[in-house]
Amino acid sequence: MRTHRRVATVICREDALHGTEEVAARDLLARIFAADQDLLIDDWVRLQLADSPAQLGEEGLRREAKELLGALHGALGTDLPPGQVVERDEAVRSALRGLSERRARAGAAPSATAQAIFALKRTALTALERHTDDPAARYTASQAINQLLDAAGLLTFSVYVEGREEIIRRQHQQMVELSTPVVRLWRQVLAVPLIGTLDSARTQVVMQNLLEAIQTHQARVAIIDITGVSTVDTAVAQHLLQTVSAVRLMGAECLISGVRPSIAQTITQLGIDLSHIVTRGSLADALATAMTLLDGPRTHAVTG
Repeated sequence: MRTHRRVATVICREDALHGTEEVAARDLLARIFAADQDLLIDDWVRLQLADSPAQLGEEGLRREAKELLGALHGALGTDLPPGQVVERDEAVRSALRGLSERRARAGAAPSATAQAIFALKRTALTALERHTDDPAARYTASQAINQLLDAAGLLTFSVYVEGREEIIRRQHQQMVELSTPVVRLWRQVLAVPLIGTLDSARTQVVMQNLLEAIQTHQARVAIIDITGVSTVDTAVAQHLLQTVSAVRLMGAECLISGVRPSIAQTITQLGIDLSHIVTRGSLADALATAMTLLDGPRTHAVTG
């Protein structure tokens, strides 16, 4: 029992000592980021410019450095352990996210963002040597710097990946919108030439663009041309039916053109009923039918 008590006492003393050393290291780093902020900014910007060409320019790097170092100084003035600052301090996370996102938009590689954080680590370690000659204090503070900036590097990489994925998503959305233009063929006649595959996301874009164009041009006939659609399966047919229904709810008639023999055979084999929808083999035939519809009363309907 006495042995167990002695072991427990030793462990408690070691924990208390470690906690004291961690607080001392955190306080030392806070003093460094406060007293040497201008020098840290100068050194960090210089290292970044030396490591790789800066997409942001020197002025942009200085603004970025001032924001991040100010956030780090504020976080180190709290009770947060250095290893948890990046995870739990919102100002630090915001500064790091901004740093990474700006580099992603500028086209920088993720390695360049990592090099920037490593450069800050070198700058901080150099400043640490200026502030204390105590080997124990240097060791503990250097560990704190490594924990702090390693976590910062991981966050910037994660944000960089998220930022690039968001850019890719936006570009994909723009490509989808460009690939589904609504063309005005005649007064009150619109056409949507589809090319490639038709999935749920693209169907929503087609439907939204077409319905807005119907309202804008007061169209009475809309033609969906599927000449460029490679295959038509059950899902594609359902998407087309949804679009036709939405167009009719807007008070317009909807025609489908470009029904090739292979597509007609596939639709028949799948048992899909398109008998209530006007279909034509070519866009020219569909346009001729549309002109017939325009010449008749607004409530006139054509089948087959």
